[in-house]
Amino acid sequence: MKAALLTEPGKPMEIGEVDIDQPGPREVLIKTRACGLCRSDLHFIDGVYPHPLPTIPGHEAAGVVEAVGSEVGHVSPGDHVITFLAPFCGTCDLCQSGKHTLCTDLSTKRAEGAPPRLSMGGEPLPQFLNLSGFAEKMLVHENACVAIDPEMPMDRAALIGCSVITGAGSIFNDCGLRPGESVAVVGTGGIGLSAINAAKIAGAGEIIAIDPVASKRALAEKMGATMSFDAGDEDVDKQVLKATGGGVDYAVEAVGRPETAQLAWNILKRGGTATILGMIAPGKMVELHGPTFLAGKRIQGSLMGSSHFMRDMPRLVSYYLDGRLDLDSVIAERISLEQVNDGFEKLRQGDSARSVIMFD
Repeated sequence: MKAALLTEPGKPMEIGEVDIDQPGPREVLIKTRACGLCRSDLHFIDGVYPHPLPTIPGHEAAGVVEAVGSEVGHVSPGDHVITFLAPFCGTCDLCQSGKHTLCTDLSTKRAEGAPPRLSMGGEPLPQFLNLSGFAEKMLVHENACVAIDPEMPMDRAALIGCSVITGAGSIFNDCGLRPGESVAVVGTGGIGLSAINAAKIAGAGEIIAIDPVASKRALAEKMGATMSFDAGDEDVDKQVLKATGGGVDYAVEAVGRPETAQLAWNILKRGGTATILGMIAPGKMVELHGPTFLAGKRIQGSLMGSSHFMRDMPRLVSYYLDGRLDLDSVIAERISLEQVNDGFEKLRQGDSARSVIMFD
C-alpha cells in the first residue's frame, strides 16, 4: 500500500510502498478514506517529540472496515469508522474509573515476537500513535475505532478523531461547563475552534477567542465566540480581565507553549479552572506566581479532552448531522497524499485551519 514515511526529523516525508498484515485477534483492517493534518503530527515530524523511525505519521483518520480478526465484537466489514490514537483495554484501574484516554495497557498492541502490523522491505515499521493514518490502510486494535452513521462525510468524520474530540471534550468533560458560564480559548486552530463550537452548544454565556491571526479570530467568531482578542498584544490578559469583569470561569489552552498556558491561568476569575490541551515541548516549564493559588484557581492537563471516544464520537457525529457542530468551516483544503509536505508547511505558517488528505 502507499504511505507517507517519516525517515528523519525535520526532513520532508517520502511516499513509498509499505506492507500491512492481515488482522489478528481483536484487530481491524481499515481502508483509510480521510486523514487530517494535525499539529501533534508536526511535533514529531519536526523532532520536538521523539519517535522511532522510520514511521508513518497521521492519527486523525476515518475510513471503512475492510476485514476483522477473531473476537472483534463491535465493528464489521463495511462499517464506517473513526479511529482513536489512545486505545483502551477496558479492564485496568484507569479504564474502570472512566479514564480511558490514560490507559497504557500493552494488550492493545501485538505481543512481542508476533509479526509486525506494518513492515517495509521485510523490516518492521513502528506504528505511529497506534494508527499510522497517512496510508491507504490502517491495522488497529478494535478499541481504537468506533462505528459511526454512514451519512457522515468522511473528511469531517476524520476531524473528530483528534482535534474535535479534544476541543469539544475539554468543554464537555474537563470543564463540565454549565449554561451561562464563561470560557476563554487560547489558540483557535482546529482544537480551539472545536472548543469554541462546543461551548456554544453547551450554552456558555461568554466565549472568548484569543489568537494572533486576525482571520482565525474572525473564524472563531463565526463559530460562536462572542468576542476575540489579539494574543500578540502585551496586555491581552488585562484586556480580557477588564472585558469580563474579573476573568472567566474556564480557560482552555490549545497551543502548547508555556506563555499561553500562563495566559490561560492569568485570565481566570477566582475559583476558575485552566485546562492545558497543547503539547508543551519536553524541557519547557510553566511558571505560575505562587500567591495566585490563594484565589482558589486550578490548572489541569488533558489528553484527548478526557473523552470516552466510543460514547463521545458518535454523539459529535450526531451534533454535526443535526447542524449544531460546524465542521465545514474548519477545513481549509482537501489534498492528496502526495501533497502532505505542502500541507504541513502551511500548518507551520499558522494561517490555515485544517488540511485533510483524501484517499480514493
